[in-house]
Amino acid sequence: MTLVAPPPIPRAAGSVPLLGHAIQLIRDNLGFIASLRTNYGPLVEITLQPGTRTLVVQDPDLIRTMLIDLGPSLDKGRFFEKMGQLLGDSVVTAAGQDHVRKRRQLQPAFGRPEIARYVDIMRAEAKAAVDTWIPGQQLDVREAMVKLSLDMLAKTIFAGSLDEATFRRLRDDLSVVMNGVGARVMLPDWVERLPLPFNRRFNAARDAVRATITQAVAELQHSEQDTGDMLSLLLHATDEETGRPLTGHQISSEILTLAVAGTETTASVLSWALYEITHNADIERAVLDELDVVLEGRPIAFEDLPRLPYLDRVIRETLRLHHTGWLVTRRTVTQTRLGPWSVPAGTELAYCQHALHRDPELFPEPLTFNPDRWLEDTQAEAFTPGAFLPFGAGKHKCIGDRFALTELVTAIATMIRRARFEIPPGQEVRPVARATVRPSTLLMAMHQRSDFVQRDQD
Repeated sequence: MTLVAPPPIPRAAGSVPLLGHAIQLIRDNLGFIASLRTNYGPLVEITLQPGTRTLVVQDPDLIRTMLIDLGPSLDKGRFFEKMGQLLGDSVVTAAGQDHVRKRRQLQPAFGRPEIARYVDIMRAEAKAAVDTWIPGQQLDVREAMVKLSLDMLAKTIFAGSLDEATFRRLRDDLSVVMNGVGARVMLPDWVERLPLPFNRRFNAARDAVRATITQAVAELQHSEQDTGDMLSLLLHATDEETGRPLTGHQISSEILTLAVAGTETTASVLSWALYEITHNADIERAVLDELDVVLEGRPIAFEDLPRLPYLDRVIRETLRLHHTGWLVTRRTVTQTRLGPWSVPAGTELAYCQHALHRDPELFPEPLTFNPDRWLEDTQAEAFTPGAFLPFGAGKHKCIGDRFALTELVTAIATMIRRARFEIPPGQEVRPVARATVRPSTLLMAMHQRSDFVQRDQD
């Protein structure tokens, strides 16, 4: 029997010496990555860093092989490696057995009982956010959602552990870190060593966050109290290698990376969901009708989450059409078989959820926002396994997926019942990719839904 050699892996056109494909990525990173799906096959080579080979994996079966079958044997690649250097070793940045160990340590903080307790905090923060918006004035929706996401995350972590002044200071410092880490990951390493104001602000904010968390850990240890927040749960976790509690530095590394990985993505998904709901009156009416029937005028609770199938489909469709991931990396540690290809050690592998979810061969009319494509009958007929990866897959699947979905449902249900949004005529809203994919500019006028506000006050 003669073995047929696999076809050679094509190299994307347009690479130049020293810069590789940097010019295309700088000009239009989303357009360039999307063009690879149109012009090339299941694997295509690009150059991101000089001297490093990067293979973009485009076939759903190969992506699942990479994430699930090969997941335990792959390193996480430059993006996560750089985050680890900046923020510290954590479950988000770790690979292999180190990741498995850290995941077990943190898993209790993301279990069903804990998430049920977080819903009240998330709902209160969403309500407080709406109350600060001025009716009739334009709202920068993405900035408002970043603030809300950061508040929801920080409150669930530190609900009973910090006084209000310390909490506000920590939130401001986390915001600086979150905004700065994306640029640092993308820029060459030597840039962060320059004595620039940007670098000084980032370093000062990161050090301040670590100091605040370390102090909070020390005070909780001294008091021996269980404050019921995520920080208290992390304080009671143990390091499997030493059998000892996590140190303040370990806890602050986990919290820093959770804040950076979770806040930006949640904010972008919330922004796009509000845009799509506002953009289509039928969808907005269907969401409100479902909330009216299920909640009967009361605030949303944890038990209501599985009883909102239409809102769940709206969120799924938002995660499909507007996914925040534009280049997720892995790295081979040894010679690795990927489909029929043998990939050398040290090769960067990457896939793009944003482009995958918009592929017309996988999702008919991919640019149309259609929540009903997630009806069970429709999925059974048209769904391709591995085509929809909102939180990744395999052992490195996002540990906070249930937490994030709970945030999204709770925040949208709370905001949309209290506020009606209006999109200014002529505004062009398009996706742009920085550290994550976000709306370019999203301004909307907010108006109170006075009937609900009155019921809420009665």
